[in-house]
Amino acid sequence: MLPSHPRRRWRPAFTAAVSAAVLAAVAGCAGGSSRPGAEAGPGAVGAGAAATGTGSSGPAASAAVRAGPSAAVKAGASPSIGPADEAAGDLPSQVHVGGRVEVSGGSMRYSWPGVYFEGRFRGTGVGIVLIDSAADYEVQVDGVSVATLVTPGKTTRWVNGLSNAGHTVRLVKRNDSPWSTSEFGGFVAAPGGAILTRPAARSRQMEFIGDSLTVGYGNLSTSRDCTGSQVSRTTNTDVSYGALTARRFSADYQINAISGRGMVRNYNGGDPDTDYRTSYDRALLNVAGDVWNPGTWRPQLVVVYLGTNDFSTAVNPGEKWTADSLVTAYRNAYTGFLQKLRTRYGAGTTIVTVGAGSFANYVQQVVQQRNAAGDNRVRYWPLDGSGLDSSGCDYHFSAHDDRLIADRLSTFIGGLGLAW
Repeated sequence: MLPSHPRRRWRPAFTAAVSAAVLAAVAGCAGGSSRPGAEAGPGAVGAGAAATGTGSSGPAASAAVRAGPSAAVKAGASPSIGPADEAAGDLPSQVHVGGRVEVSGGSMRYSWPGVYFEGRFRGTGVGIVLIDSAADYEVQVDGVSVATLVTPGKTTRWVNGLSNAGHTVRLVKRNDSPWSTSEFGGFVAAPGGAILTRPAARSRQMEFIGDSLTVGYGNLSTSRDCTGSQVSRTTNTDVSYGALTARRFSADYQINAISGRGMVRNYNGGDPDTDYRTSYDRALLNVAGDVWNPGTWRPQLVVVYLGTNDFSTAVNPGEKWTADSLVTAYRNAYTGFLQKLRTRYGAGTTIVTVGAGSFANYVQQVVQQRNAAGDNRVRYWPLDGSGLDSSGCDYHFSAHDDRLIADRLSTFIGGLGLAW
């Protein structure tokens, strides 16, 4: 049985207040806000700034770069991050992307959490070209986390002091910022080096659909009581259960999750004219009518975990639901959403639905109906909440919980007999 989450927050949509805060962050003003209630962080990790968080291969350093054996940092060298010129060249041929992006001119634009960019380069350093005053990033070189960039703004950040050899670089968006569009301009090599052809795409693909529990909301926090700024700094989608599960199967993945959203009802009835489905088809969450082109994205596995926000609070006076009509609407919408996924991805994709708490039976009923109609590639997975401490911000999953859930989900997936 999962614990209740009485203090789970809903992140409101982009507002004029947020817009003003983003402008303040771009100007480098301390105390600005990248979303309601959140302070703007420093532009990057470097001298006088503290790195925070944990990457996929180890904790971030307290300085600009954390070096390990695979990072191949020169002995006696002092790696650093600083400004540089913009990247050049054919970006799609130089960068492997995980997540939904739109290519625009010489850059890639995106909004979802956990979007990652992977590249290869030769030389002693690499620059990362970004325009983003809302989100945080993890930088990894040769599989080791070397820096966290906090709301970096419009800039290029360098990782220098590496051995003069071939390296890999990975940039991942740590948190969700659905009110904003982020922009990545590519990687640039240090003088004397070169950006190499992008890494090959993985043959396996996974997609994770959900809310803040799938985002990894506040999963690195040491306290359940968090300010907006603390939520932003302690959220790391790269160590969420979805990202961990995908890496265990050596799969490319998408984390298509939005904090506070439900299948039909958002947290505490907020923003009642929209729900998760309103934005699912988009690459840019804050652009109404935007439609993402899936291209070659055909995941063998999709995991759907939606329902916590629909049912975690009682229906308020004035909402369009009753307790019973909400259940009916949820089941109907869930059925329609599964059909949408089946139509998009085809009969070969396995869809795993997650049931937990008060809505578990509703999910199971939807799956039973799909199976009875002949769709046996829709599977039900009851989330086992034993051992979870829910010690992340506002009683969300902690990093410990994400690891435990990834263990259990990976075991379940391993038993599905997928034709990878």
